[in-house]
Amino acid sequence: MNFLASHPVPPSHIPATRMRVWDLILEDLDTAMERDPAARNRLEVALSYPGVHALWAHRLANRLWKAGLRIVARLIQQATRTMTGVDIHPAASIGRRLFIDHATGVVIGETAVVGEDCLIFHGVTLGGQRMVKGKRHPTVGDRVMIGAGAKVLGAITVGDDAKIGANAVVVKDVPAGGIAIGVPAKLRKAKREVSPDMNIDPSLFI
Repeated sequence: MNFLASHPVPPSHIPATRMRVWDLILEDLDTAMERDPAARNRLEVALSYPGVHALWAHRLANRLWKAGLRIVARLIQQATRTMTGVDIHPAASIGRRLFIDHATGVVIGETAVVGEDCLIFHGVTLGGQRMVKGKRHPTVGDRVMIGAGAKVLGAITVGDDAKIGANAVVVKDVPAGGIAIGVPAKLRKAKREVSPDMNIDPSLFI
């Protein structure tokens, strides 16, 4: 198939786990094209974007994990971490149209949940606070932006359309539309002019 060919977009309500592999590949490429102004074409993204490679590998590992092939899934995880610098546990739940910019140093834990249309910069950790079984990693809503180096820790919830500033350390819930900045992170009221395409002062996130 031609990487430049247009294709119908699957309905947004269909989860990634129920989509055809090719549809997911094309959607992930298009997401990178839309989010990164440096991306010039699908082929370039497919060959040179570690965040996209890590996402593809995770989608495969996640399906193998759910099928009971957990050792194989963990081996894929380890190989992907070596090649891309991104460590996503196979059991983590990742929604559609996630873009991991630059990617290096991103860690997403076993019980983490990431919604749809999210943007994660390099150095981000979605980790735990305690070494216990059960839910111990964050649940991130839809259209969330997490800035470079941010640490979101524990079984907390980051609401839809929230934004986490660069290098913030978040250990408490962030409400929908909230902005969390600092160490430890403090909530800052979102300005009305912030648009759904995530345009906001870039110095807070990169």
